[in-house]
Amino acid sequence: MNDERLTVALAQIAPIWLDRQGTTKKICAYVADAAKQGAEFICFGETILPGYPFWLDLTQGSRFNDDVQKDLHAYYVAQGVDIEAGDLDSICEAAKQHQIAIMLGCLERPSDRTGYSVYCSCVYINAQGEIGSVHRKLMPTYEERLTWAPGDGHGLRTHGLKNFRVGGLNCWENWMPLSRAALYAQGEDVHVGIWPGNLRNTEDLTRFIAKEGRSFSIAVSGLMRRQDFPSDFPHIDKILERCPDILANGGSCIANPDGTWLIEPVIDQECLLLATLDKNEVRRERQNFDVAGHYSRPDITRLVVNRERQTLVRFEGE
Repeated sequence: MNDERLTVALAQIAPIWLDRQGTTKKICAYVADAAKQGAEFICFGETILPGYPFWLDLTQGSRFNDDVQKDLHAYYVAQGVDIEAGDLDSICEAAKQHQIAIMLGCLERPSDRTGYSVYCSCVYINAQGEIGSVHRKLMPTYEERLTWAPGDGHGLRTHGLKNFRVGGLNCWENWMPLSRAALYAQGEDVHVGIWPGNLRNTEDLTRFIAKEGRSFSIAVSGLMRRQDFPSDFPHIDKILERCPDILANGGSCIANPDGTWLIEPVIDQECLLLATLDKNEVRRERQNFDVAGHYSRPDITRLVVNRERQTLVRFEGE
């Protein structure tokens, strides 16, 4: 086994929208297929399990105390992922069975925050089927704030995978310089940006992150088309009234540490994209610029990261 090379897979798929069990089965099938093709690491898009809240922009999501929005949110929360209750167990088992690491975007509804608030979370699962970190998106973007709660720094971590260190951020977090810096400083040399989809998000930023971090930069996106909405979904008529044919067109891609394309963005199709990364390419590009190493000045500017998991109450004693 060559620990200096890592074969990665990008699963650009549409979810079985807001069907946690159905989407989990689809994810496990892609995990198995990727492993069969020799992948050692597979990545999925933002909240692919069970899906992105596309209704917000189509149904006047900001209307306060509105019965339609309450119905839709309640349905969404019920399909969220309770990690402590075992909702990721079958995916973890697939990772272990096929000896493949996974970066997965999911809608997390943690019991330690009542189980009724949901978070956009990026979950890393190692090849032994163990969850290494759960990163809750620090700041939901624009209308996402109507349904997702803001996260914390607990999951700002990188993980060893062969001779690589991998890390990931959710969607527009990839635009946040300090969030990127928190990962760079931990030796990240494979950066994974997970997105709900769309070329406009991935075509520029993916290459920029590669050139800034002198790392391999992966963008993995979901797909969502008008026909992907289930016909029996609550208030589906209101959603489809203003719904375009394409809501998320993909754009998954990989940039080399010098900013050139390893895989150019792919749109408008479900697919499994594979590539092999060479650790020596990271070393070569760090020769003249190492953003958290020889080109940093921690005596002048430094970043402090609070990794404490946020909670309302801490009980002491019996």
